[in-house]
Amino acid sequence: MSGNPLVVVDVVGLTPRLLAHMPRLRAVGERGFRAELGTVLPAVTCSVQSTFLTGEPPSGHGVVGNGWYFRDLGEVLLWRQHNALVGGEKLWQTARRARPGYTVANICWWYAMGADVDWTVTPRPVYHADGRKDPDCYTHPPELHDRLTGTVGTFPLFQYWGPGAGLASSRWICRAARQVMADHDPDLTLVYVPHLDYDLQRYGPADPRSAAAARELDAELGPLLDAAERRGATVVVLSEYGITEARRPVDVNRLLRAEGLLHVHTQAGMEYLDPWTSRAFAVADHQVAHVYVRDRADVAAVRKLCEALPGVDLVLDADGKAAHGLDHPRAGELVLVAEPDAWFTYYYWLDDDDAPDFARTVEIHRKPGYDPAELLFDPAAPGAAKRRAALALARKKLGLRYTMDVVGLDAGARAVRGSHGRLPDDPADGPVLLCSAASAARDRIAATEVKGLLLELAGLSDAGPA
Repeated sequence: MSGNPLVVVDVVGLTPRLLAHMPRLRAVGERGFRAELGTVLPAVTCSVQSTFLTGEPPSGHGVVGNGWYFRDLGEVLLWRQHNALVGGEKLWQTARRARPGYTVANICWWYAMGADVDWTVTPRPVYHADGRKDPDCYTHPPELHDRLTGTVGTFPLFQYWGPGAGLASSRWICRAARQVMADHDPDLTLVYVPHLDYDLQRYGPADPRSAAAARELDAELGPLLDAAERRGATVVVLSEYGITEARRPVDVNRLLRAEGLLHVHTQAGMEYLDPWTSRAFAVADHQVAHVYVRDRADVAAVRKLCEALPGVDLVLDADGKAAHGLDHPRAGELVLVAEPDAWFTYYYWLDDDDAPDFARTVEIHRKPGYDPAELLFDPAAPGAAKRRAALALARKKLGLRYTMDVVGLDAGARAVRGSHGRLPDDPADGPVLLCSAASAARDRIAATEVKGLLLELAGLSDAGPA
């Protein structure tokens, strides 16, 4: 390590309102400063993190959501992991031009795989040949894997996402970060902590369980903050978005299908989205949806349909995308923004009996859109869903194949209580940045300015663009 070490902790969903329950995090800002953090559209993990690390909006780095329609493949893909998908010069690349040998540890920030950093840790299940999936993580260099799993245990994948998601995954990530800092002393340590994402979407930010989640996470972050302080590191805590009350699912794909624009194909009695033949379909991503329109002659008609759909606040065309920094070839021909209390489902079937089998499972890579119902046991029959989950876990322990079909469809969507993705209406519900260095104080910082702030804190503010 050389120069000024930095520890940057991305506490997903952190807002000024939640800080009332988090004294350890508040102390970071009290020692240094607290600033309103202006996010980008869409305010979702992959887009915002990419902006933090490149200083560019989605129109520059190309990450227009947590996933998009890959036109050259004819597939909707979410939650890819390769860093090559992110355009622009990354923070550490800029830093190394000014200080060759600048070392970086990435502990679970997105698009970690293939990034030219020194130490990488990211969730990565073992996909067995018989279809089973076991918890694990990917590391670089490879020998880091056994060091971490030997000291902090196997990565708790089923507590990272799904109905069982909870504090265990954030605890593991914080401990892994402390281990990497102790063993390798990186100049920059990036740590992604997801815990607030869960109960705020399940129950809404006003629910007492969400306040409890904030308190328990604050306590868990204490040892990580202490470890950073002992190293003499500058600490930056930031968030990508705030989660607000949202109870209204909006079925944009069902509208497009009813109008004959979205097509499906059927196999084994199950309907699958057919993007190759569809004239229009949407990739739903929380409160933002990219609508891909095959023939530009249809754009005006599709726009009119979407504008009339209850729950849609904005329909961005080419000019609207440009105004919001979303004019990139990966974006849909139209981008929808939901009303404050609404969010977009990916559902395209008209009868739940026709849904594909993966719709009832936690299957983030097969669903052509984001599904927050994966955080809940099926509200229509939670007891039966939990029994199925227990049986599936028993089969897993025996080494047998299993299906964790515990997710509700329409009932699950109606049970969701929080969402994000649109720009915040109130700064108290938006993202926030805390920094332990008072010398860099400011009242507000844009997401595109975070990279510059981190270079400044590292003593590399003269690195400049490539």
